[in-house]
Amino acid sequence: MKIRVIGFLLLLVSPSLLAQSSTDPVFLEELTWTEVRDAINSGTTSIILPTGGTEQNGPHMVLGKHNFIIKYTAEQIARRLGQTLVAPVLPYVPEGDIEPPTGHMRFPGTITLPNEYYMKLLEYAARSFKAHGFKDIIFIGDSGGNQAGMKTVCEMLNEEWTRTDVRVHFISDYLGGNGFRAWLLNQGETEASIGRHAGIPATSQLWSIHPELIRQDKLAPGTTDPTPWQVEEYRRTGVSGDPTRASVAYGQKGLELKVEAALAQIKRLIVESR
Repeated sequence: MKIRVIGFLLLLVSPSLLAQSSTDPVFLEELTWTEVRDAINSGTTSIILPTGGTEQNGPHMVLGKHNFIIKYTAEQIARRLGQTLVAPVLPYVPEGDIEPPTGHMRFPGTITLPNEYYMKLLEYAARSFKAHGFKDIIFIGDSGGNQAGMKTVCEMLNEEWTRTDVRVHFISDYLGGNGFRAWLLNQGETEASIGRHAGIPATSQLWSIHPELIRQDKLAPGTTDPTPWQVEEYRRTGVSGDPTRASVAYGQKGLELKVEAALAQIKRLIVESR
């Protein structure tokens, strides 16, 4: 246990000591079972479980926005941490009720999951990782609706596993503490232009890694209401904010802030948990 703590303290000082090569496979689904076994036996005992979602993102952005973004950022986080794998992105999360439809379920293509089933998926994925020998299980979600369930499951499993050397880490700073919104305000954007859904932040981030998934001819300002969910304009388009002001440069900055915030919290939590 002391060796693991020393290792992560070294990582805090020099990430390059343990960082994985850009050619090393990190995605669990791209490995064979023997490769996973050998990786664990060689010290790769951390795994990220990324959660995304399949939801409306306005006429200009694809339904899988969160999945594409979190797959990209999870890979960057894993490579910089070192000795870390990335589980398949969980694309089914709570998105609203079905009958009558609420939230994003008002828009065709959205897929929802009741919160209790979402949490069971998280729980049994984590139990699977523990059974195979992973020691640090990292929950990261790209959507606001994913956060509460991850936090609850994390706390439940850590209480159950308190006498073991396995820990689950909920990384809230990735989404809620990355500072991107404040950074955009410092660039001259406003709360109205940034928006609350499918506005500048998400549009910019997806644009910077998958420009083919942005329908540029469909970009148009959405509602500027600070609480858009019940506003008719939002119900019509699904857009809050002004995605026409999105840019690749904004997106690159937003993604980097997410990765940096997650890395800092992961390193801190792993050291504290030991």
